[in-house]
Amino acid sequence: MIFGHVNDLESGFAWLPKPLRTAVGHLKSTDFEALAAGNYDLQGKDIYVQVIDMMTKPFVETRPEVHRRYIDVQFLVRGRERIGVASDTGNNAVAEDLLTERDLLFYAGMQNESTLTMTPGSFAVFFPSDVHRPACAVETPETIRKVVVKVRASLLAGA
Repeated sequence: MIFGHVNDLESGFAWLPKPLRTAVGHLKSTDFEALAAGNYDLQGKDIYVQVIDMMTKPFVETRPEVHRRYIDVQFLVRGRERIGVASDTGNNAVAEDLLTERDLLFYAGMQNESTLTMTPGSFAVFFPSDVHRPACAVETPETIRKVVVKVRASLLAGA
C-alpha cells in the first residue's frame, strides 16, 4: 500500500513504476469536479478511471475487499473518508467471491486492520496483497466524490 498527496507527486513519488505514475499523474492533472460520475478509459482496459459520488457509511456497515487482477489507486476529490487497510494474510473469512465476474472478493473481516483518513487530494494505492475497506465515515456519514483508477496488475511486471 502507498499513501500520499498528489501535490507531492514529483518530489516524493518519482520512483513509482510508470503505470502508477500515469494513474497518479492523471489524478493531479484532471478536474474531476467537471466530469460526470462514470467510467473513463485512460489506456483501454489496462488503466481506466471510475468517478464515483457516494455516501460514506459507519465502519460496521462496510466490508473489506481485495482485487487480484487490478491495483486500485483511490483518490478523494471532495469530502472525508476513512479506509481500513491491512496485508492479506490469507486467514480472512470470505464473505462473497466475485473475482471471476468483477475482480472483487469481500471478506467478513480482516486481521491487523489500520485506518487511513482521506482528505481532498490524498491518494492510496492498494495492491492485490492489500485488503482495504473503503467508504467508511470519518465521524458521521457524508457525501464524497472519489476517483478509483484501476491499473492492471500485470503491467507492473514489465515496469
